[in-house]
Amino acid sequence: MDEWSERLLQGSGYERSGFAEGFDVNRPSPPEALVDLLCLEAQVARPSLVVDLGSGTGLSTRVWADHADEVVGVEASPEMREQAERATRAENVRFVQAYAQATGLPDGRADIVTCSQAFHWMEPTATLAEAARILRPGGVFAAYDYDWPPVVHPEVEGAFEEMLRRAGERRAVGGRGRMRYAKDGHLERIRESGHFRYVREAVLHSRERGGADRIVGMALSLGPLTVLLEEASEEEMGLAALRDAAARALGDREVDLFLGYRVRLAVK
Repeated sequence: MDEWSERLLQGSGYERSGFAEGFDVNRPSPPEALVDLLCLEAQVARPSLVVDLGSGTGLSTRVWADHADEVVGVEASPEMREQAERATRAENVRFVQAYAQATGLPDGRADIVTCSQAFHWMEPTATLAEAARILRPGGVFAAYDYDWPPVVHPEVEGAFEEMLRRAGERRAVGGRGRMRYAKDGHLERIRESGHFRYVREAVLHSRERGGADRIVGMALSLGPLTVLLEEASEEEMGLAALRDAAARALGDREVDLFLGYRVRLAVK
């Protein structure tokens, strides 16, 4: 197994008490439009098997429960997988604890393989080879990410962006840097893998509801931020300013939250 992936997981913050529950409550679920898009590209009305790599707490896995015969979430973190199992009721959805590079699933059975907000955590060469192995001919691999912050209010968005900037700077100063595989290189890495006959990017958006507490909860669902908060205060990291901005702008109201999605599609 790739040692880098294991080290990255160990430093993710996912094992902390309460993290997985907060992640599951505050992170967005993929929009139905994503399901429609991937089924259209795979040319299948109802997939026989969907595999979700890096499935986390199952948010990106459960969305398929009413649309596929069988859904398998693959997650390396035991804490995240356990939360996924607690939160999932659908009998056609199951989870396995494994790295995305070695799912243990059979060859050529999956209609669709997804990777939601997680491909940057994975070694791409081995992961793409594994995705291609378990896909049927004509099946679709999709690595998709949503952009932070959600569109909600200019003051809140600015505070969220400042918090992300401070986190990035502190990671760089501490020698932790960025992920080895930046998201803006996903499409080219998929194309260059040679496993797929057609590759493209599509964009869409989701619309959810939430208030100030959810905005802060989204921030605290960022594992690296929770790790940094062990050595720096909320004021230093910009989280306190985000709390204040969200409280001023939103008060006790729930409002619409819009998230833009970037979907990298590849057809085997």
